[in-house]
Amino acid sequence: MQYVRLGNCGLMVSRLGLGAMGFGSKSWRGWVLEIEESRAIVDHALRAGINFFDTCDYYSGGRSEEILGEVLLDRVNRADVVLATKVGMNMGPGPNDRGFSRKHLIAAVEASLKRLRTDYIDLYQTHIWDGSTNIEEMMEAFDHLVRNGKVLHIGVADMPAWQFSKAMHIAERHGWARFVSVQNHYNLVYREDERELLPLCRDQGIGLVCYSPMARGFLAGNRTTDDWGTTVRAKTDDFAQNMYFREADFEVARRVSEVAAKINVQPVQVALAWVLSRPGMTAPIFGATAIDHVDHAVAALDIHLDADDCKYLEQAYQPRPLPGG
Repeated sequence: MQYVRLGNCGLMVSRLGLGAMGFGSKSWRGWVLEIEESRAIVDHALRAGINFFDTCDYYSGGRSEEILGEVLLDRVNRADVVLATKVGMNMGPGPNDRGFSRKHLIAAVEASLKRLRTDYIDLYQTHIWDGSTNIEEMMEAFDHLVRNGKVLHIGVADMPAWQFSKAMHIAERHGWARFVSVQNHYNLVYREDERELLPLCRDQGIGLVCYSPMARGFLAGNRTTDDWGTTVRAKTDDFAQNMYFREADFEVARRVSEVAAKINVQPVQVALAWVLSRPGMTAPIFGATAIDHVDHAVAALDIHLDADDCKYLEQAYQPRPLPGG
């Protein structure tokens, strides 16, 4: 396993992060793994050298954090792993049970710490962004959590570049903790952040830990307009069904499969290898619901696509129209 710094901060993470959205309760999503199945995945990831694990308070209503805390921290010393979680989604019926207010952030971190069975979180990230957030209040609250030792580093997920830049400016002006990472949606069929957010992060030394590097299985090459896939997740994943499945996306997937056949690997490994090759990419986060998913992801670290293959994969991409366009 390779280890790299998370952006400009001193935290060392494995070149791949294991996402725990798939750990939790089947009552939340039918494809989610219960605790014993999750334990097997985590054990295998640890044996592969993965030290970076990402979850969220919202996944399975907190059960993902509970499972990760139990199956991970029962097996390793706390100092040997990098534990990341996210905050912001609705966690209750009240008006203050979501978002990035000081009130919610302080309450949410305590709840996450309890579920994760730890006294600190290595990387605490915003989740689904709320554009109406009082950014100054949010940054002051994050700084409070860092100064009190609840959180070591802070990051964001899917924040517009201009608001991310504003948040960084506010933090610098006040001498508060700054974001060290961005977890964004990025893969061969969704490259919109190449316009603004990714160049900004590279310029500012922000670690990139993208999610869905294999487009939630779409780039496995087994999707059609009439068949969303064979697994329970594929059949019920409305996010993927609404986000991908354009004609241009299928052409990208076809090219991924073509390159994979040429170099004798799986299409999803080509998709992951391409993401890993992008400038500034720190540690893509992948999900696994089977042992071999971990093996395939780790093997992708040794796949080196040449410039011609990358160009061939990228040429079929069609940018998405602006909202309302």
